Amino acid sequence: MSRVQAKICGLKDPLSLQTAIDGGASHVGLVFFPPSPRSVNPEEAALLVKDIPSDVSVVGLFVDPDDALLKAAVTSADLDLLQLHGEESPERVAHIREQFGIPVMKALKVASPQDLESVSDYEAVSDMLLFDAKAPKDLKNALPGGNGLVFDWRMLTNMELSVPWMLAGGLDKDNITEAVTISGATLVDTSSGVEEEPGVKDPRKIADFLAVVKAIK
Repeated sequence: MSRVQAKICGLKDPLSLQTAIDGGASHVGLVFFPPSPRSVNPEEAALLVKDIPSDVSVVGLFVDPDDALLKAAVTSADLDLLQLHGEESPERVAHIREQFGIPVMKALKVASPQDLESVSDYEAVSDMLLFDAKAPKDLKNALPGGNGLVFDWRMLTNMELSVPWMLAGGLDKDNITEAVTISGATLVDTSSGVEEEPGVKDPRKIADFLAVVKAIK
């Protein structure tokens, strides 16, 4: 197994999903957030993942979801991990984790060291953390994630956490090795970095990204 594991997020079609699995992705991400061009509904998600291998974790990405959406997605797609990518409070994260009995990964958006001040609060109530680039306020049509933005990975160097963590934010085959080297990440996540355009995955880019990740020493 590679030293670094990868999640391909925002998958919507069978070919891209299969390419991610064949390339060795440890996690595949489904977006349950209608404003996103990558969004799927619970019924579509169920069809996508019905034959997925048991050693690949299915991650559902949500943005400030209500319990009804979570229940529908969890029931339909048999999710292994809930990724909370909105403004969920530590209390809300703890509630979701307890209510559904499924591991929870809280995404924290980073632009400056101040954005890491809440790490300990979320670390206490999450099974994993994800560090993504924070969109600037003047970015038009910015999404909660998947904007293709990069942050300064040096902020994560030598960070010690009691839970596993994942690195996201503008990662692609050209910068992933440097990102891992600087940040020390052993779990990485990409979405826009393997697309032709927002919401349209490129199987060749998925395969190339995963090949580079697999080669990281």
